[in-house]
Amino acid sequence: MGCAPSIHVSQSGVIYCRDSDGSNSPHQTTTISQGTATLHGLFIKTDAADSIPSVLACQSRQQPPPSAGPRRQERGEPGASARTRTPRCCGIEAETQTSSAKASATEIQIGPMRLTQDPIQVLLIFAKEDNQSDGFWWACDRAGYRCNIARTPESALECFLDKQQEIIVIDHRNSRYFDAEDICRSIRATKPSEHTVILAVVPRTSADEEETSVLPLLNAGFDRQFMENSSITACYNELVQIEHGEVRSQFKLRACNAVFTALDHCQEAIEITNEDHVIQYVNPAFERMMGYHKGELIGKELTELPKSDKNCADLLDNINTFIKKGKEWQGVYYARRKSGDSIQQDVKITPVTGQGGKIRHFVSLKRLHCTNESNKQLYKSHRDEYTGDNSQSESHSFKYKNRRKDSTDVKSITSQSSDASSLQTRRYSSMARIHSMTIEAPITKVINIINAAQENSPITVAEALDRVLEILRTTELYSPQLGTKDEDPHTSDLVGGLMTDGLRRLSGNEFVFSKNTNLSHSHLSVPNTINDVPPCIAQLLDNEESWDFNIFELEAVTNKRPLVYLGLKVFARFGVSEFLNCSEATLRAWLQVIEANYHSSNSYHNSTHAADVLHATAFFLGNERVKESLDRLDEVAALIAATIHDVDHPGRTNSFLCNAGSELAVLYNDTAVLESHHTALAFQLTIKDSKCNIFKNIDRNHYRTLRQSIIDMVLATEMTKHFEHVNKFVNSINKPMASEETNSHSEGSDCECTANIKNFPDNQTLIKRMMIKCADVANPCRPLELCIEWAGRISEEYFAQTDEEKRQGLPVVMPVFDRNTCSIPKSQISFIDYFITDMFDAWDAFAHLPVLMQHLANNHKYWKTLDELKCKSLRPPSENNN
Repeated sequence: MGCAPSIHVSQSGVIYCRDSDGSNSPHQTTTISQGTATLHGLFIKTDAADSIPSVLACQSRQQPPPSAGPRRQERGEPGASARTRTPRCCGIEAETQTSSAKASATEIQIGPMRLTQDPIQVLLIFAKEDNQSDGFWWACDRAGYRCNIARTPESALECFLDKQQEIIVIDHRNSRYFDAEDICRSIRATKPSEHTVILAVVPRTSADEEETSVLPLLNAGFDRQFMENSSITACYNELVQIEHGEVRSQFKLRACNAVFTALDHCQEAIEITNEDHVIQYVNPAFERMMGYHKGELIGKELTELPKSDKNCADLLDNINTFIKKGKEWQGVYYARRKSGDSIQQDVKITPVTGQGGKIRHFVSLKRLHCTNESNKQLYKSHRDEYTGDNSQSESHSFKYKNRRKDSTDVKSITSQSSDASSLQTRRYSSMARIHSMTIEAPITKVINIINAAQENSPITVAEALDRVLEILRTTELYSPQLGTKDEDPHTSDLVGGLMTDGLRRLSGNEFVFSKNTNLSHSHLSVPNTINDVPPCIAQLLDNEESWDFNIFELEAVTNKRPLVYLGLKVFARFGVSEFLNCSEATLRAWLQVIEANYHSSNSYHNSTHAADVLHATAFFLGNERVKESLDRLDEVAALIAATIHDVDHPGRTNSFLCNAGSELAVLYNDTAVLESHHTALAFQLTIKDSKCNIFKNIDRNHYRTLRQSIIDMVLATEMTKHFEHVNKFVNSINKPMASEETNSHSEGSDCECTANIKNFPDNQTLIKRMMIKCADVANPCRPLELCIEWAGRISEEYFAQTDEEKRQGLPVVMPVFDRNTCSIPKSQISFIDYFITDMFDAWDAFAHLPVLMQHLANNHKYWKTLDELKCKSLRPPSENNN
């Protein structure tokens, strides 16, 4: 054909490519569907299917003349036909098809970062096709750029938001079709245009005309202007210069966002100043440490900020002398916070050199010095590498006065004194071993710091630090040490029975083992559906959201089956069935199976206790602070964990099972025996029968996450790690929140960091552990009548264990729990003072639960009164007589 074919669209939506003689080519027809069409193998994207006019007259792009560039079809290059495009008109755009060789990515280096830049994308905005638009089109083809053409302002903005091209060329020669400056402003108003170069094509001026100013273009948002020139080479040169200049610079600037994101989330406080010590950047960790907002610091000279008077007089001069020579300075420095108090910091200042070797910036990294007492009042929401989870500076609650007896405090471990020479020898050999380690844990780094401090310390200080090192090298860093003869026997026996591994020695060196205790399961009859709940049960459950809910009344009216009824009510309130995508019948069957595997013969560890823990967990989940910290999966996991946390409990402690050599103790290697069994059995019971498998309809990833969360919470109820869990909660949750709240009050504004503290994944785990621990032992925080009943039940279970230990000749784990001599008030006081007070102080500081703390105070007072009356029973003498 001598002339290019034209395109006609029929009313039925069929495109006909008509030859120059007017005949239709049937093999060239295609149907437009949903705004797209394929024509001659070329992809055409429409703005909207209904925006296509009834007739489109389009002409195929002519190849550039030989003077402008080689004719690819004549040269027979592969893919030449793919470079033919249909111009964008009336809302249709076409994209160039570039060769794979030209479209390859480019590697760019910026400092130590190696970046990969994808092929450049160019957007041409020309209302009409002409030689100038052709020139840029073929220039993009030569350079290997991906190119789009837009004809209208609307399609231009839509195309840019879709593809976010690096270069935009706008026709500014004629305002008859559109306003180029308005288009530029509309694009600049979008966020992606921050790193885009916009070029204005302006008309060529004659020799006698004065060249116009570029300021109006710059003010409109253009970066450059291009004097009209349809030469492909001129267009190519312009685009390539933009790529190697502005585009690559903008690409590097985009990469800096990642660097600033890293700085913003860095746990170390970072401050950047220019060569004149004017502050240019501080990260959020710096703001938290110093108590300032960045708006108060940026632009100020360091000399304008208050200085601490604790530094040596010539320290600042020494630092400046050091860093001005381009050398890094590192040392300890006192800084003054906005509140006025001084804090001791480990500081590293690094000069950053620029062009010509001149210092352009100073970067300061700061962390709290670990030995400064004033620093203990200041929390870093992101703990530095010196402390981490091994932090043990304070073992107890920070909010309330310690009410525990002195006899339970941690005792220092003493070491033999030595002469100076042997001490130095031992110190240097120790340091050599530690510094040769290739993998350093946080505690190793602490030991390194202490060893380094010993080098220039007096002998007495060095010996004291040696004793510190002895303590740090033990594995039980969170648990108070017990065993002195003058301790309260109730506390000693209770703590020893709950927190040891259970393998107690008899007269010789052999452990006593016996066959496993016969554990039988009580099989309960199937209860009615929740819709058929008797009125007396329904009336009780109406009050289940109250902390004072009486679980024993529910136990009585349900014939010792409170877990099913309460579970159905609580799980319905939290939408557990909907989350798990299981029916109420499946959930009811699961609750029945779980309750059937609790031992009703146990006085304490039965399904009533499980229902009580479930009730407490649901109460905590309704707390505003807790709800803000946990997501839906956490809630479901917590409710399930509370339900199963003591399933198949034999009414004996871990220590008893280990001493008796039970099958469970052997199976779980004497480690968290019961807690491991509870979770393992619960999952076995759940998945073995489809009728009660509440997990059968959730996907694998959800199931794994849910399972791990449930296991973690149930294992947290094991008492040997009680102080570890409480200490981590206090140091990771309570102290940071207290620090942030203090700072926000002093600055008169709310701080968003508190939410970040609670919602950090590791901290969410700590919150869930603390929640189920508090729910598990909440008896002393219940109303007095409930507290008394629970105290009698747990005492009876411990009495029965002591009786059995004596019968079998096993070590008596808790000798004080002899039913003939035990003082229940004393045992309750010991339990409250040692385990409960600090833990609930910490939980109350987080969740604000005054009703619990009031009950705890009243109950503690009640037991103290009984103890003062020398009463060993649950009631005062007057009530006992009645």
